[in-house]
Amino acid sequence: MSPATPELISPRSPRVSAARRLAKRNFRGKERLFLAEGPQAVREAAGHRARDAATLVELFTTPEAADRYADIVGAARDAGARVHLASEQVIADISTTVTPQGLVGVCRFLDTPFDEVLAGRPRLVALLANVRDPGNAGTVLRCADAAGAEAVVLTDASVDVYNPKAVRASVGSLFHLPVAVGVPVEHAVERLRAAGIRVLAADGAGDRDLDDELDKGTMGGPTAWLFGNEAWGLPEETRTLTDAVVRVPIHGKAESLNLATAAAVCLYASARAQRAAGGCRSVTGNQ
Repeated sequence: MSPATPELISPRSPRVSAARRLAKRNFRGKERLFLAEGPQAVREAAGHRARDAATLVELFTTPEAADRYADIVGAARDAGARVHLASEQVIADISTTVTPQGLVGVCRFLDTPFDEVLAGRPRLVALLANVRDPGNAGTVLRCADAAGAEAVVLTDASVDVYNPKAVRASVGSLFHLPVAVGVPVEHAVERLRAAGIRVLAADGAGDRDLDDELDKGTMGGPTAWLFGNEAWGLPEETRTLTDAVVRVPIHGKAESLNLATAAAVCLYASARAQRAAGGCRSVTGNQ
């Protein structure tokens, strides 16, 4: 390192203490800040801006990681983030992973108001109701991003999307598409339907089969998929709010699909149908 390289930040620094507290939801909500760990998340954060403000405000990095990921550290500085060199122990204290990768960013909240989501006239939306597992929430967000969805909406009873495990599971997708949080499920469904978006509840006990819906050509319009809690699914009063309750067919002997897998199948089915020029055949059976 050159003589101009700053010294390692102290483990007792107020900046380190403040970052460490962001592992807890109440502190995240109070400060409207969250942690992004690892090179992929920090790279995406460094390149993201929300409402004319840089998302990444602070970066802690070991000297080794600063050398290995010099492009990311440079992007963080270009974005105006404060960069702190830190020991591996400091990174371990801030990080929530078992094996930290030497980079931890502090980011501004970036959720989008629900009205703004609707104003964007989305054609594909993932709506999460009472989803409590942060890993599942982050993975569904990643699936929605990969399928080309324009938004993800989390109801007021769902997990905090800024939970470190949810952020990691999204693998950077949190920074790619609008995410609305804290929306009551009844309000979300009502507003989506009023905007001309068909709301489909994904449920293993659904009375409609996804293959049949695809073969009938009903899946090509604007669609919001409603996904429920990992353990007990969607309550009857929520299912009745939607346009249809659709099951993913199980062709083998598996008892069911987990939330993230079912979400991937449903979102990709809609994405394919919306992109098809002359209809769409089954994505889960033989072509």
